[in-house]
Amino acid sequence: MLKFLLNLLLLFGKTKEKKGDAEMSIDLSTAPRGIRNNNPGNIDFNPLNKWKGLNPKSKELDSRFCVFISPEYGIRALMILLRNYEKKHGLNSVRQIINRWAPTHENNTSAYMTHVAKMMNVGLDDCLNLKERDVLIKLAKAIVTHENGVQPYADGIYQSAYELI
Repeated sequence: MLKFLLNLLLLFGKTKEKKGDAEMSIDLSTAPRGIRNNNPGNIDFNPLNKWKGLNPKSKELDSRFCVFISPEYGIRALMILLRNYEKKHGLNSVRQIINRWAPTHENNTSAYMTHVAKMMNVGLDDCLNLKERDVLIKLAKAIVTHENGVQPYADGIYQSAYELI
């Protein structure tokens, strides 16, 4: 019940997220679209994807991007897609992953991958093992930060998202 109430607060106004020992206030009226949609990876809506935690009115709420019922589900979807990049396409470096995640026709992909690699403290072509929880979470956090300009979620949100996989 508490999680449901927190999600309502996230959907309809200000709420607080814990980050370490500090609390951060998130004002959803001014938050980036990915944060408002509980989709901090800005995953495009595709009716073929039956994402767990997808808001049933997702397409009505945002014509382009998925809208999830909580950030955990949006981050979970991001993590699943990243793992699929490795598993199905053999992509295992920041350069390879971000080239697919953020194609040049929509993004400054070079700046994106450089930012992500710097945040992860890895080289662009270092091999990442996305089966490792900590590596996957670090990559997800870096993508969330780049996509939204902020990373408002406590570590526990990422841990919960990982546990939902």
